[in-house]
Amino acid sequence: MAIKLSILDQTPIYEGETAAEAFQRTVRLAQKAEELGYTRFWVSEHHDSGVVAGSSPEVLIAHLLAKTDRIRLGSGGVMLQHYSPYKVAENFNVLASLGPGRIDLGIGRAPGGLPRSTQALQQGGADPVSLTDKITELRQYIHNRLEEDHPLYGLRANPVTDHPADLYVLGTSAASAEIAAELGLPYVFSLFINGDPDTAIQALQAYRSNFNDTFGTKPQAILGVSVIAAESDEEAQRLAGDHKLVKIHLESGRTITVSNLEHAQEFGSQTKEKFTIEVKEPQVTKGSIEKVKKELLELQRATGVDEFIVITAVEDFPRRLRSFELLKEAFNDTSDDDEIEENVLAGNPSSGRGEADDGSGKHRIVEPVI
Repeated sequence: MAIKLSILDQTPIYEGETAAEAFQRTVRLAQKAEELGYTRFWVSEHHDSGVVAGSSPEVLIAHLLAKTDRIRLGSGGVMLQHYSPYKVAENFNVLASLGPGRIDLGIGRAPGGLPRSTQALQQGGADPVSLTDKITELRQYIHNRLEEDHPLYGLRANPVTDHPADLYVLGTSAASAEIAAELGLPYVFSLFINGDPDTAIQALQAYRSNFNDTFGTKPQAILGVSVIAAESDEEAQRLAGDHKLVKIHLESGRTITVSNLEHAQEFGSQTKEKFTIEVKEPQVTKGSIEKVKKELLELQRATGVDEFIVITAVEDFPRRLRSFELLKEAFNDTSDDDEIEENVLAGNPSSGRGEADDGSGKHRIVEPVI
């Protein structure tokens, strides 16, 4: 059982560029991912940002469907707290009808932007509903199984499709893992945002331990990681640069990862809560393909995942493409597959068991996906 590799793209806009240019890169990257044999290609949702173009993953996915042939496409993720589950179901039923068997619907918990954009997105909304309840209703609409006791029983999220989108819960903590487990859904832990491997291990263990199998599903876990693969360790370090992971801690207990100190200050100025800002080293797996593969295999053994979804935040686009080429090349070497398969089937994540051109590019930590 080989490790699956997928890509998450945030459509970054670099200094002096337009959003149109950023989207053109996303299209090229999706096509390259398909050519290289990556499993899925996801795009993110961000709001009120001058450095990230992807504010509407549904629209971007539709465009990518027309530009690719086989690769799975999805959201990493839709911020369901802002939206009607019914409308999200309609959007993704359209996508699933356009690309049968190719659509993933990842659901995120974070706001995806500053407090002002959250206020605008939720303008005129009713009383808050829990994310768990919203995902439950979304699943019912997608599968056309609205329960009889639902006040809107008989309503359909048209078009009804024979191949509805696959649902995923995205998160960075035990709380999101518990939601995924309770609903019997696949779970994606974003280590590149959380930055703490121990938290990832604990969350994934809790996910498996508490998984509700009454829906007829089995645990499926994916780890979101930041990776820079290069011809040498030194080149990877140059590409990574000296960027930091910036977190804002709110008095209410919420923690939001943002793009930089300026963004953190702006977030604080828009919220009515007291806050503190934490700056730390980002969790980036970087180096030669030998080094990157070794570290990712160690993460696989510690977490028990059989799939990585990778973000590579390198501004130099040819070197970014080369990083994805090198990564796929490394894992196309099947010399480790027998060991991985034995570990995965054994069911012990702690030992790899569980489920199955100038070198001046910049590594930019952008806004949170989840």
